[in-house]
Amino acid sequence: MISSKECQTQCVPYITEGKADTGDMSISTRVQLLLKRYLSSSSKRKLKRYLNSFMHFMRKHKDKAVLQSASPAIAAGSAPVAIPLKPGDMVRVKTLEEIQATVNGWNELRGCLFMDAMKEYCGTTQRVLQPVERFVDERDYRVKKAKGVTLLEGLVCHGTPKYGRCDRACYYFWRNEWLEKLG
Repeated sequence: MISSKECQTQCVPYITEGKADTGDMSISTRVQLLLKRYLSSSSKRKLKRYLNSFMHFMRKHKDKAVLQSASPAIAAGSAPVAIPLKPGDMVRVKTLEEIQATVNGWNELRGCLFMDAMKEYCGTTQRVLQPVERFVDERDYRVKKAKGVTLLEGLVCHGTPKYGRCDRACYYFWRNEWLEKLG
């Protein structure tokens, strides 16, 4: 008998046994979690866009020199260049400083988050598993398109300090701008 669900991620809300103990959290962390849980995806995007604009405005007026020295490429108006990658290509993950020069105040580049756990791979040589063209967005269970995102062999998430250990072992999404093709 074939189930109407064709992907295990669609079952996640039904297979949980309750809330995991997240330990002590600061008030700002609790507010962030509440916003994530109860705002729709479109509301989150609008709020994030507004906050990005506000942060940019504050930074621009507070200290123009800091904004210009933080990222000459972004300050000049040119975006980092993405390189096309194929499965099996060897790449060097750029240094933390190079990556931080490409991300915004939310630690994102074109919507792709650079997580703290990914820092340990900066400056290392890795092999491309495959470029990401489509993925299931678990927030609304829809297939989404992606460009300029790559999965690297063996680099998976085992949880975060904020939420603790996780056994799903999801691959990290790497922007091609964070990678340098070797040979």
